[in-house]
Amino acid sequence: MRLSALALAAGIAAATALPASAAEPGPAAAPRVAPAPGPIIQMFQWPWDSIAAECRSTLGPQGIGAVQVSPPQEHVQLADQGHPWYQDYQPVSYQLNSRRGDREKFANMVRTCNDAGVQIYADAVLNHMSAGSSQDSGPGSGGSQYSKYDYPGLYQDGDFHGCRRDIADYNNPEEVRTCELVGLSDLKTESEKVRAAEIGYLNDLIGLGVTGFRIDGAKHMAPEDVGAITGAVRTLPGTDRKPYVFQEVIADQASPTSDYTGNGDVTEFSYHDKISEAFKNGSLAGLLKTPDEMPTPSDKAVVFVDNHDTQRSEPTLTYKDGNAYDLANAFMLAYPYGTPKLISSFAFDNQDAGPPADQNGMTQPANCDDGAWVCEQRHPMISGMIGFWRAVQGKALSDWWDDGGGRIAFGRQDRGFVALNREGGEWRQTLQTSLSPGVYCDVMHGSLQNGKCTGPTVEVYQDGKINVTVRPDEGVALHAGAKQS
Repeated sequence: MRLSALALAAGIAAATALPASAAEPGPAAAPRVAPAPGPIIQMFQWPWDSIAAECRSTLGPQGIGAVQVSPPQEHVQLADQGHPWYQDYQPVSYQLNSRRGDREKFANMVRTCNDAGVQIYADAVLNHMSAGSSQDSGPGSGGSQYSKYDYPGLYQDGDFHGCRRDIADYNNPEEVRTCELVGLSDLKTESEKVRAAEIGYLNDLIGLGVTGFRIDGAKHMAPEDVGAITGAVRTLPGTDRKPYVFQEVIADQASPTSDYTGNGDVTEFSYHDKISEAFKNGSLAGLLKTPDEMPTPSDKAVVFVDNHDTQRSEPTLTYKDGNAYDLANAFMLAYPYGTPKLISSFAFDNQDAGPPADQNGMTQPANCDDGAWVCEQRHPMISGMIGFWRAVQGKALSDWWDDGGGRIAFGRQDRGFVALNREGGEWRQTLQTSLSPGVYCDVMHGSLQNGKCTGPTVEVYQDGKINVTVRPDEGVALHAGAKQS
């Protein structure tokens, strides 16, 4: 995978295994909390006030379960590089003061989203601190002065691994977990002092209402280190449950996701590869047995079509691909594998570019109407499928149909049915479903309001069959929660 400035996000290097000589204690107990009751959405680089507003206006009513927010801690400020997106993945302290807002704004966002029924998962950068010093780039986003390996009041030289060079051999697990990823100071996460500081940071977020964490660059830490840190955090206030944890693990044969599933869920990059490629090329028929081809069990996998890294380093399929991208996300929300994670991002041409910002590098409010913010969650073929996902939970795949190419249809027993057309011509077809008879809203093009569909409808006959007409690069989706009275 390409190692460049954008790799400072510390999540895109090759995967590695545990050192052969290292002890391998049993993994921490799996968290006693399931993912939120709805899909996750990564609101990449959205400021806190804008997320709060979106939770009220859109995400809560849509049925989004949780928002993955960008790292909330103080980070470097790289004004000489135009404040690139990856500066946020270089912590300099654990105070909650980033270019997206301060502690008060963060806490208000968490409260607002929780009140709207949307949980907050924080992107937690635990593997490393910065690659440089404030003498070179100015103070951190909260005003802190620091230098590499010296973060006053937090970490000093002895809190970092002794390998003070970039990883050279990605087949050497010791290097991958103790040397530096593109110059980032690599924390000694086996140290009790480092663990205590990171546990304190996570506990602070939990105290503000955060209910889960994405562990950035988890494969650059030993699984037992990740488990020791996440397993020691406090329970969610008023419950006996631990926060939800999912770990960024780009697996290969040397480092399977199973090394980390004892700590929580993992990101399944194989799913991204398969689904994105299929919808890019229009070869959908091969998706029937997707779970059999995935290395991670469905109940441990967090899946996605794209994330902030793949948008830039492996742009197989992104918002720039239009309907093909929207259809891929619709498939992810319809097909029974993994916990789906959407993304809401900003538009970019330069892969290192940061979000829309003022002259001081502070992120400007997200506006879904001005073109600078993509707001994928509002695309009709994606937004309508969020309710579909919720309606079909617990129901197995059924009634699969394909033409051997770019047209597929399948159901989720008596709760839902979808037909997707990635080919060039209009598709007319009679299809068998397991839905009960009645008139259903096509939720990719409308919704059910006051018992009536706002868009096209499809009738399910007494024998469960439907007649559909699907335009090129479009879809039709029906579910039991959107049945016209």
